[in-house]
Amino acid sequence: MAPRFLGEFEQMVLLAILRLEEGAHAVAVLAELDARAGRAVSRGTLYKTLERMEAKGLVAWAAEDGPPERGGHPRRRFQVTGVGVRALRESRAAFDRLSEGLEGALGESGS
Repeated sequence: MAPRFLGEFEQMVLLAILRLEEGAHAVAVLAELDARAGRAVSRGTLYKTLERMEAKGLVAWAAEDGPPERGGHPRRRFQVTGVGVRALRESRAAFDRLSEGLEGALGESGS
């Protein structure tokens, strides 16, 4: 059973994978997290997180041939599972409900 709510980093990783689609390899996920979220993460941290998320059923991966610059060494392409999408949706909805009506306190203009 997938977790009902995800941690902040798990949400960021899932969003990066969804955004990258077929290009969701670890190095690309790291670059996406850095570029879009301003979050620099080590490969080791990302791989541990991906392993944990795979165990929870949030992501899956497939091995594919690597590019010539990697000497053709296989690499993993990650994808978000249906369970992962549902968990991400539920977590985001919970934050939306909690922040509803707090635009003034958060210094935001109303929607």
